[in-house]
Amino acid sequence: MINFFKTKKVNINSLSIPTFGWENVENTKQVQFFVSPEQSALVSKNFFDLEPDIPTIKDIDFLRKFYRNNITPSKGGLISVDLMNLKGFKAVKTIFKYPMEPQGMAYAGGITIPFKKCSFVIRVQAREGGITGMRDSVMLSKCMGTGEVEFGDDGNIQNWFADPYDAKITEGTLMNKSEDSKYDAEFPDHPLSRVREILAVMEKEIEFDKELSKVASFEY
Repeated sequence: MINFFKTKKVNINSLSIPTFGWENVENTKQVQFFVSPEQSALVSKNFFDLEPDIPTIKDIDFLRKFYRNNITPSKGGLISVDLMNLKGFKAVKTIFKYPMEPQGMAYAGGITIPFKKCSFVIRVQAREGGITGMRDSVMLSKCMGTGEVEFGDDGNIQNWFADPYDAKITEGTLMNKSEDSKYDAEFPDHPLSRVREILAVMEKEIEFDKELSKVASFEY
């Protein structure tokens, strides 16, 4: 007997995201890439038809340690790792930073939406171009002026760099005070500000196919 009510197979189009009218440079069953007109940022929607590789969707401390351990070998650093409820679906939102050669910083944001046997990952990437380090320089000067940051007896800057969740962490490329979200409005064109802004639009405008509500959830 034919089952006319069989659940539609989940695929990359089971989830829709805003694409901002950007150029679609890749479109497969696994990934869709969109690049901004000025080539300064890109967004991708990724579908993985296999069990998620994240260890948990419940223990935020363990999850932050997991991501930190994964990006530190490539000199990456955490900006943020948070659990979220995304229109009724459990998700993880992340932002990492990576140093570029010969200079400058790249920022990678992501929203991971895991299910029991598959997952979606939205990625947002932007990097510094032209004159780099302007946000850092301006805010370092301000923080020195307020006394939030100072030079230690060894001549090194104190209280400028820190892991956002564990002050004992010294490995990787640590977050600095200028990268706090409260300064984004002062530097709207900075790549980190753009990553956060794009992720915020994703959260608001993402759409889930109704069939996804029938898919077994990720419960670890």
